[in-house]
Amino acid sequence: MNLSRPVLVTVLLCGALIGVALTMLLGRESVSVATAPGEPVLLPVTASAGGASRTNELGLPDFTKLVERLKPSVVNISTQSDEASRLTRRHGFVDPFEFYFRGPRRSLGSGFIFDGEGYIITNHHVVEDASKIVVKLADGEEHEAELIGSDAKTDLAVIKIDAVEGLEPISLGDSSNLAVGEWVLTIGNPFGLDNTVTAGIVSAKGRQINRRNPYDDFIQTDAAINPGNSGGPLVNLAGQVVGINTAIFSSSGGNIGIGFAIPINMARQIVPQLKADGHVTRGWFGVKIQPVDDDIAASLDLPAASGALVAEVFADSPAADAEIMVGDVIVEFDSVEVPESGDLPTIVAATPVGKQVKVVLIRAGKRQSIDVTVGKLRDGAGEARTVKAGALGLSVQDLTAELIEQLGLEEGASGVVVTSVETGSPADEAGLHPGDVIEMVGNRSVESADHFRERLSVFGEEESVLVLVRRGSQTLFRVIKPARG
Repeated sequence: MNLSRPVLVTVLLCGALIGVALTMLLGRESVSVATAPGEPVLLPVTASAGGASRTNELGLPDFTKLVERLKPSVVNISTQSDEASRLTRRHGFVDPFEFYFRGPRRSLGSGFIFDGEGYIITNHHVVEDASKIVVKLADGEEHEAELIGSDAKTDLAVIKIDAVEGLEPISLGDSSNLAVGEWVLTIGNPFGLDNTVTAGIVSAKGRQINRRNPYDDFIQTDAAINPGNSGGPLVNLAGQVVGINTAIFSSSGGNIGIGFAIPINMARQIVPQLKADGHVTRGWFGVKIQPVDDDIAASLDLPAASGALVAEVFADSPAADAEIMVGDVIVEFDSVEVPESGDLPTIVAATPVGKQVKVVLIRAGKRQSIDVTVGKLRDGAGEARTVKAGALGLSVQDLTAELIEQLGLEEGASGVVVTSVETGSPADEAGLHPGDVIEMVGNRSVESADHFRERLSVFGEEESVLVLVRRGSQTLFRVIKPARG
């Protein structure tokens, strides 16, 4: 098509004007556009609908407001102990709270306020043996705390700070409603970094990481837990605590996506006792149990592979008094079903001492109900009295029924268990180790930690002490000589 020169100029001029107008219009929505090779190109900024929503197109949760609300309830806990530091690692599981070094032990952990009067929940291992506990609030204020109560079996503790106004207690949820795959977040102090937030999902429930502890019932999560998180809250999207972070599985001591939290429903049972009495009183049944698998279920003519199979009945126990028998399968205790053998210890422990309950069991293929009066659980590992023999460089505790089982000793064994030995001490030089059972001091037997202390009192500071030690299936005499110099 042929255009005259004036027309062509007019067309080009109009096109230029239109281009400038479009550039100005688009410039309102763009930050910048590269004009030379190598310059970054920033995409146009798109305003969100309403200007307030942070939820992306995938519908992932927005934690910002939740974290802002919860942070004032989460605290930093630092402790100091006069005891020497020691690292305990069992089967790859690590307590994610402690920095270790030689000399006085110091630890760093987390906790959360659950009562406006200053009561705080944390882990037993965070405050264990602490000579001083300091709580730092979200605003940076520090307060020395008092240990109110602690329970080694469930790794729970309650501490308290005084004379603090405006504390914001956190809400407690119901861990039984947690579903695998549900979003959760943790708030704590990993590596001393205050109020660090991590998010993840519930990976599993009902995990047992220590086969010797019948009260293990952990929530597993991939929300990052690192040293310093221990004792902090595991929170659901409603802002409620559903667990207390306590351990990680790691070969290096750092997070690899496998962390464990104590269900808050367990804390609901334990914390009121710690707050009121400083310790936990548990019910006792008096049986050793094992799981019921498909083969056992078939051989016992059971309708399903469930319940707790009685493998042993302890003498002079409530179970023995009620004539519970080896081979019975307990399927219900005090109107609570026992789907797995691991459920029974927790159910029994939560039952009031002295209460008469109905135990439903299957014996010889027939279902029957037996009345049982619940007894009081005797002190076990972590709760027994501990005696420190400072001059000898060792600590011992009572030999309980639970420890007898753990150490593989014969029923009715007596003595005291060595719980720690100081490096270079007289006890160390004599060859004593944690786990040894001291049956005699001098030429007399010992029955308890208090009795052990009484027997030592007859020896002077410069006298050697002869002890009979059981180690596994062997017994041997050892002479603990007084410290030199």
